[in-house]
Amino acid sequence: MTTKNNIGIEKESAKILAEKLNELLSNYSIFYQNARGYHWNIKGEKFFELHIKFEELYNSLLLKIDEVAERILTLGYSPEHKYSKYQQLSKIAESDKESDGVKAVDKIVQSFAIIISLQRELLQISGEAEDEGTNALMSDYIREQEKLVWMYSAFLNQ
Repeated sequence: MTTKNNIGIEKESAKILAEKLNELLSNYSIFYQNARGYHWNIKGEKFFELHIKFEELYNSLLLKIDEVAERILTLGYSPEHKYSKYQQLSKIAESDKESDGVKAVDKIVQSFAIIISLQRELLQISGEAEDEGTNALMSDYIREQEKLVWMYSAFLNQ
């Protein structure tokens, strides 16, 4: 009896990875909807710049949602798809309607802190499991998002 799945990862490790990836998927899904809300509701002096930036953000998040879900499937598990489950698993809370750009950007930076932390956990778990696919995905996401945090923080003068 084999203890490895179809891509050569220990089944128990794959299960742990899939559970943590579903947690990440949940956070990404709530973050995505929040970013869409910021895009729709932004007003004020920086409307044109932030409206575009928020759209770029939610489009990027949508791609990552799909990639994370497909990684869960690749590991042999099913991605969560219910918002009720996302709300249970997510550390990112749903945002109320926000039209103030500075407040929205601050919430984005806070959301990235949660996402990056989860991805670092996944990086460690995937490294121990010798899961190069998940490891590479998390590494790429972290690198990209750390730069975004720097840019959003610069906007906030932090």
